[in-house]
Amino acid sequence: MTFWEVLLWQKIRKRALGVQFHRQVSILNYIVDFYCHELKLAIEVDGVTHLHPEVSVSDLNRQKEIEKLGISFLRFEDIEIKESMDEVLDSIRVLDRWQYLKFYLFFAPFVVKSYTGLKLSK
Repeated sequence: MTFWEVLLWQKIRKRALGVQFHRQVSILNYIVDFYCHELKLAIEVDGVTHLHPEVSVSDLNRQKEIEKLGISFLRFEDIEIKESMDEVLDSIRVLDRWQYLKFYLFFAPFVVKSYTGLKLSK
């Protein structure tokens, strides 16, 4: 892990944000920096090597393949970790809340229907 990945790991490990992240997780034939099974969220910390066109294209292709599995991505440049750690953590928190909101909005009509016995129109 890079220095910046270690710094982020120190902030998100041990359910520090309320969900469990794992580091260096294998998905398909790739390794993502951090992954949360609960949120189906991959986080990548990109350094200067990711600015090269060949690497950027490879990153994008890899991301698209993984996203086909229903996994969301957050990408941060290492400079963001260095200069804006609070904003990085806020971005992760916002996505966490959005994932739970999507779950609630999808299942709420079914729960209400079964709880109250009401018929909901389609």
